Amino acid sequence: MTTTRRQSGLALIALVAAGALPWTAAIAARRPPSDDDDDAPNLPNTFFSPCGKPFRAESGAPYPVIDWFKEADKNADGKLDHDEFVADAGSFFDLLDLNKDGVLSHYEILVYEHRIAPEILIGTAHIGLGPDGDGQGRDGARLWLAQMGGGGMGGGGGVQRPGPIDPGGDTQEIPQGKPKGLDESGQGASPYGFFEEPEPVMTADLDVNGIISRPNFLKTADMHFNTLDWRKQGYLTLATLPKTPIEKALERAKKGRRKS
Repeated sequence: MTTTRRQSGLALIALVAAGALPWTAAIAARRPPSDDDDDAPNLPNTFFSPCGKPFRAESGAPYPVIDWFKEADKNADGKLDHDEFVADAGSFFDLLDLNKDGVLSHYEILVYEHRIAPEILIGTAHIGLGPDGDGQGRDGARLWLAQMGGGGMGGGGGVQRPGPIDPGGDTQEIPQGKPKGLDESGQGASPYGFFEEPEPVMTADLDVNGIISRPNFLKTADMHFNTLDWRKQGYLTLATLPKTPIEKALERAKKGRRKS
């Protein structure tokens, strides 16, 4: 890996840590803190866009799906059309593609998983997937690394600090055989997004070779749009978008507090 490549990765990590990237800023108006901000203290107010970009908001703030929608809706007409949807995915790909070679390598995906979207590696979100739906679930969590089928055991509700990223992973080696599949029971990013995708960026590994090309990333965005636009209107609105499992759990927790 070249010095330039290493510096690019470190610069991106520093910007993410400092909250300086524009897509981490709060776009929607936030209501001021109130005495019901602890409605669901153990539930992260987090949304993952269809292309895997995380949006986070403070407890009690509107669910950050609105932040993603307003960012992607470039002409601010309240309708997210196909071109805007795919362009939003393309912009995120370009951010992840540190050396601008048109593919996401093992190293670049590790930067995404460890530094941009660590929720992927935490495991099962505690969103009360049981019959009570009270957000108090405490199932063991499995850490998933999409590449090469890596993994381990872990748990807890906070963002973990994974070990250092191995720059050696930058080589674009093609693994023998198909990588291990990801669990689909509320793991990784699945609770925060519209789709059952524990690792949403790796979903675009359509060639199953451990790397992701820009055309495949955009093709996946196209498929996502067509799935969400089940009415075949040619655009999406906030009102027609499905609710994520986390959003539903936050709403249940808030209703439960108001009844008590």
